[in-house]
Amino acid sequence: MIEALEWALLDGEHALLVKGDMRRARERFDVAFREAGQRGDHDAMARAALGLGGVWVHEHRTAAGAAMVRVRQREALSLLDPGSSLALRLRARLAAEDDYRSGGRDAILALVAETRAADDPVALAEALSLAHHCVLGPGLGELRLELARELIGVASRTGRRADLLMGLLWYAVDLLLEGDPHAERALGELRAALREEPHQAAGFVLSAIEVMLCVRDGRFGRAEERAATCHDLGVAAGDHDATGWYGCQLAAIRWYQGRIGELVPLLTGLLNSPMISAVDDSPYAGLAVAAAAAGDRRLAEGMLARLRGSVLADLPRTSTWLISMYAIVEAADLLDDAELAARAAALLAPYAELPAITSPGVACFGSVHHSLGVAAITAGDPDRAVGHLRTAVHHNLALGHWPAVALSRSRLGQALALRDGPRDETARRELALAAQEARALDMVLPRHLTSRVTCRPSGSQWRVELGARAVLVDHSVGMTHLAALLANPGQEITATDLAAGSVQPAPAPAPAPATSPPAAQPVLDGPAGRAYKNRLAQLDAEIDELESNHQRQQAQARRAERDWLVAELASATGLGGRARGFTGGEKRARTAVGKAIRRAVERVAIADPVIGDELRATVRTGTRCSYTPG
Repeated sequence: MIEALEWALLDGEHALLVKGDMRRARERFDVAFREAGQRGDHDAMARAALGLGGVWVHEHRTAAGAAMVRVRQREALSLLDPGSSLALRLRARLAAEDDYRSGGRDAILALVAETRAADDPVALAEALSLAHHCVLGPGLGELRLELARELIGVASRTGRRADLLMGLLWYAVDLLLEGDPHAERALGELRAALREEPHQAAGFVLSAIEVMLCVRDGRFGRAEERAATCHDLGVAAGDHDATGWYGCQLAAIRWYQGRIGELVPLLTGLLNSPMISAVDDSPYAGLAVAAAAAGDRRLAEGMLARLRGSVLADLPRTSTWLISMYAIVEAADLLDDAELAARAAALLAPYAELPAITSPGVACFGSVHHSLGVAAITAGDPDRAVGHLRTAVHHNLALGHWPAVALSRSRLGQALALRDGPRDETARRELALAAQEARALDMVLPRHLTSRVTCRPSGSQWRVELGARAVLVDHSVGMTHLAALLANPGQEITATDLAAGSVQPAPAPAPAPATSPPAAQPVLDGPAGRAYKNRLAQLDAEIDELESNHQRQQAQARRAERDWLVAELASATGLGGRARGFTGGEKRARTAVGKAIRRAVERVAIADPVIGDELRATVRTGTRCSYTPG
């Protein structure tokens, strides 16, 4: 009859190696370690201490849990014959844990060499898998593949099915991380092995990869369902990555749905979760881009400040580094931080040919060339951006990452428009195709990637934007009219409505065509008249201040606007200062509003000729005015 201690050890090893049930394995090995310690059975203590380490490196996430396991492993090692197989295996585990936390790999690779020399298949298989965890950063693809292939071969000597599964799993992951087209074949072999006999730990990883592939296909609803299922599988297996991986998967889905800003509360909560790996800074980067998209600049900049000493420093690259950099570049673009974008691009450049994917295939954001292109746009280098983004579209097509194709294509259109003007046919074609692809995927492209001109108040001025271009223009009545048109793209608005100030800066249905001559309306009555008079008072104050500061040129410009406003008020009022009605087919409204809008467009063109050209081509004035972007 098997005694209780041996039974606990065998049960733990069966749970870990055969079933992949990390939760039960921890429970059984904890019992076994305590019992072995009481009996003074040093070999049993070492087997239990090894088992407590689990399948992966850094399985124990809380400081207390990780410290307890480390103390037990070192205690067990101190009681063993240094030349024994158990001692060699414990030394490999401790070296891997230390290397993983410090971002190194030298100690565990030295132990791999030592286990080879010892001709100990079990120790070598474990050392190879442990070493693989420490080389998951970008730029180490060849080394990873060597380790995975060797592990598959060594598994035939250990006779342990878990070693073969780990080898097949790491091999598939390595191909995914390199964007290798044969990754699907390797995944097929892994799926077949798991169909023969399930293994919870490996099955959880495969489930996470399936979620990522669903996102690549653009099947967002299905991906979200699978992400929830994947989370439950991870919890059932006792894998502490379940929480963090679910957050990462949901962030990828929401990013391509144009809803990343919704995740600010969820990502904020992840930052405080003890289940997030101590070497994973991606939640900070994810929260930075989510906050920037939601308009919370302070929170976004706070998260980016935390990353400057880790992700943005010249430190060893972790398995989540590329997706963190992807989020940082997008946040820099949203915040218009050219310096940060340039810094990120310099760090990313050596990895341009890789996909931005986090091991072991949890989430993928397409080609790193995309991030380099976005960074170039933010830094004001459209030529460089076009080159990177053309390559990104090609790479994303090869990956079969259809949402990334649409997003990179829209960015390419943006870069071409910045370089060659928004009316450039190639730019418009890329933007139109990107919009078509996005619609097919039920995907929402970020608003700042559209070819629309927008206008909003900014203090006493107006901020006019077209893609990444933005300019501030002084207030005028014409800018008020122009803002109303830009806020209602594709809508026809009568000149009389614009003059009366009755058009709200929000989408509204086009006015129905009149079936009879309209009644006379005041030219400058109500809000519009008050706007003119308020502006006159503001101009008087500005002219006095500028002249007192000897800024004659600026004062002259203000005086010219004041003279025009006075003339407008004089032409718009009748005897006794009464508002004069528009008559004769709204001719006077058409003339006054048309002149005001054209002057506003010219002011924008002086500040930014590209935006000005776009407005000249898309804004129409007359009895009915409109803004019709291409």
